[in-house]
Amino acid sequence: MKRGLIVCGTGIATSTIVIEKLKRWLKTKGLNDQIELHQGKISESLTKQNDYDFIVSTTIVPDEMTDTVINGVPLLTGIEENVVYEQIKNIIG
Repeated sequence: MKRGLIVCGTGIATSTIVIEKLKRWLKTKGLNDQIELHQGKISESLTKQNDYDFIVSTTIVPDEMTDTVINGVPLLTGIEENVVYEQIKNIIG
């Protein structure tokens, strides 16, 4: 099972919206039993990034994390959200 961390600045507002959208998408695709999602704030992700297969962020991430983080803003705007879903689908394999 893959593990994902969904983060925003405070770990409360936009990460909640994104994690709920991802849960709905995973359920419609029959993938909800393949991913365990967790929620947090960006500051926590620095120390926990190795515990997860992917991180979806709705905020700016430190430079050392930019290669390993999926931009979650499209899930807030609805613009090109399929790109985010594809990236996660590719991680699942």
